[in-house]
Amino acid sequence: MDELAWRGAVNQATDEAELKKITTERKISLYEGVDPTGPSLHIGHLVSLMILKRFQQFGHQPYIVIGGGTGSIGDPSGRSAERVLQSMETIEANAESLKHQLERFFGKDGFVFVNNYDWLSKIDLLEFLRDYAKQFSINTMIAKDSVQNRLANGISFTEFSYPILQAIDFLNLRRDHHVELQIGGGDQWGNLTAGVDFIHRQMGSSTTAFALTCPLIVRADGTKFGKTADGQSVWVDPEKTSPYEFYQFWYNQPDEVVVNYLKFFTFLDQDEIKYLEQQVIDQPEKRSAQKALAEAVTTFVHGEDSTKQAERISVALFSGEYGDLSADEIKQALAEMPHVEVANEKAKIVEWLVDLTKIEPSRRQAREDLKNGAIAINGEKVTDEEFVIDPAAKYEGKYVVVKIGKKRYYLAHVK
Repeated sequence: MDELAWRGAVNQATDEAELKKITTERKISLYEGVDPTGPSLHIGHLVSLMILKRFQQFGHQPYIVIGGGTGSIGDPSGRSAERVLQSMETIEANAESLKHQLERFFGKDGFVFVNNYDWLSKIDLLEFLRDYAKQFSINTMIAKDSVQNRLANGISFTEFSYPILQAIDFLNLRRDHHVELQIGGGDQWGNLTAGVDFIHRQMGSSTTAFALTCPLIVRADGTKFGKTADGQSVWVDPEKTSPYEFYQFWYNQPDEVVVNYLKFFTFLDQDEIKYLEQQVIDQPEKRSAQKALAEAVTTFVHGEDSTKQAERISVALFSGEYGDLSADEIKQALAEMPHVEVANEKAKIVEWLVDLTKIEPSRRQAREDLKNGAIAINGEKVTDEEFVIDPAAKYEGKYVVVKIGKKRYYLAHVK
């Protein structure tokens, strides 16, 4: 708990002093729930997962509950409108995908993986109403922020019942697996405390049960954390956000937040982080803290090889010497650059740039750029109008990379 406090990772906790005492004296089991509402985690999920991982590193036993049951309902927390319900087939596929991602973070043998569909699906309607819903006061539930924020636009009974299902999860885990602590984001406080109260009512007030939330992380400008500059989510799935894009997201964090992110999202120790904090003050132009942050988080999520690849791409683009990158690296590096499609046929450079790809607006402009040495094809400067572009020459015949001037890149996909 001292480690979490130093890292700024504790927002609220029930009976924090007792939780600190117990976790110091003995090992406990704890859990976090993840609803399979999509096929991939995004970096917003890392906020609370990092806390779970730290408990694991201190020898405690983490559980992860995939919400095969709750995911079919929809959590109202942090949302202004009802979720669109997904089919059970989609939820099952998402759950399997998330499981593989989580295994990379925690190890296949390092945590217990359960699905709340296994117990929630066995509760019939009358049992739910008599044995569970009867224990929850409407007055108390309406007072929770997650419900209050939705009352103006309306909330269905389905989503209103979500905290009851989450409380059933905690009770089931406490009773059958001796799980004593639930972790979640700051907007989950109401759901977590409902579970603690439910356990005390069902198993007795002396039963140990705790809730701990982490702060909601925001960007330096106060906007929602986990989005790129153009509002796109940063995903854990490398097919949705490439390791290079992932690396760049962390590397581009401003000085105002980088030290806090180092504390929160890396496993660097206090001395290492204090050194990097001083580097931000003394030599901010070197971006040592940002580089350490990008390396650490990318390695945790994607592995060391992907981190080295991301760094290789970064150096190549910065220097302009990208000719030796692989086809996969080129795809990652230029994912956000203008794209064109081109047939796999050779052509003289002016014709290719103007007629076949329309990268250049006119033959006159293409010839002028060639004369001025402003055009590079696949990393090689070209000045000769007779130069013939062969789309199959590099990058496994998949791409042709055009650079005009210092910063204008185009990626031609070879059909």
